[in-house]
Amino acid sequence: MDLTSIPTEHYAFVERLLDVGRRKYHDKHEFHRRMNAGQLGPRAMQLWAYNRFEYQRAIPRKDALILANMPDPATRRSWIQRILDHDGHGEDPGGIDAWLRLVEAVGGTRAEAIDGRHVVPGVRFAVDAYVNFCRLNPWTDAVASSLTELFAPTLHAVRLDAFPKHYPWIDDAGLAYFRKRIGQANADVRIGLDIVLAHFGGTNAGRDRAVQCVEFKCDLLWAQLDAIALACGVGVGPA
Repeated sequence: MDLTSIPTEHYAFVERLLDVGRRKYHDKHEFHRRMNAGQLGPRAMQLWAYNRFEYQRAIPRKDALILANMPDPATRRSWIQRILDHDGHGEDPGGIDAWLRLVEAVGGTRAEAIDGRHVVPGVRFAVDAYVNFCRLNPWTDAVASSLTELFAPTLHAVRLDAFPKHYPWIDDAGLAYFRKRIGQANADVRIGLDIVLAHFGGTNAGRDRAVQCVEFKCDLLWAQLDAIALACGVGVGPA
């Protein structure tokens, strides 16, 4: 991340947040390593897409919970775009629909994604835990947890390179989600980071709490992949 726009007094804090991603983001999970090396078969790719959809469709729900707890209109106006990006608006069908196109591109069906028949218990539990985290904790904690978006664009770019190379049977139209989310995630990071710097950046306790929230989210994403990997017979293990 380019730190030139970050106030110098926050450099060390932002570096701590970035270090969480270097240590714990799920791009380092064995399942993603194998996926991006072309070592997964069609069934594993389908199970991943089906189970990740359970998380994708929860994103606007958790963001609506955060929005409901934000105290001022300006912050709410900045946050509501996330819901529109996923649920769709106007002529844009949104990120949830884009993920369903990915499900179809890997050989699955919309109906089976929507009815959740392939979702494994560990993924369902992790997704519910994240929604409840955003429901029950201060909205600022929930915003801090969203900063895993700092690390997501790199993973999306890797997928856009790896999938056509290793999985030519996947329809290119199914990769639209990753293409669009690179720009969206970078915009979301700017908004989320400004909130976190304002609310957590002034004290050691605040900075520690923000780091804990990002670590929680990384652990949650890792737990989802553990559950998917187990269902697919792919190795699992600690971060």
